[in-house]
Amino acid sequence: MSSSKYKPTTLELARDELFSHIQRCGVLEAEDSERGEWMKDTVEYLGERYPDLNEEQLAELSAIGHRYCQPAIPHGSNGSLEETAEGTAEEIVEEVANETAEGTAEEIVEEVANETAEETVAEIAEETVEEVANETAEEIVEEVAKETAEA
Repeated sequence: MSSSKYKPTTLELARDELFSHIQRCGVLEAEDSERGEWMKDTVEYLGERYPDLNEEQLAELSAIGHRYCQPAIPHGSNGSLEETAEGTAEEIVEEVANETAEGTAEEIVEEVANETAEETVAEIAEETVEEVANETAEEIVEEVAKETAEA
């Protein structure tokens, strides 16, 4: 029996090392311009450390590093959780308000459409009743007799 062990690629090793550097160097708290310069220097260093990486792989490594430094929840001005939570709460309130306004607008349009349809049906029914009322009883009897004979 042969045992096959997974061997990480050079790119995977470089990526893992980049993540380790990001965590240890505190680059997440740096300004964007400083972060960009740091990333450029670090990827250049990793290119020297892993000479098998080509330019395309180094560019991919840089892109991965930049994405890793862009959190899903933005950092507060001093990176505090409280500021992030407040920002998030404000965003949620605004989003709910917008959805409520959109829902209200949709409800109004639907209500107006239903009222218009109901009015149209009522008008048609009224016109039909007037037409029937205008016909004489004899015409109705003749029409019913005709329909009965055909059936």
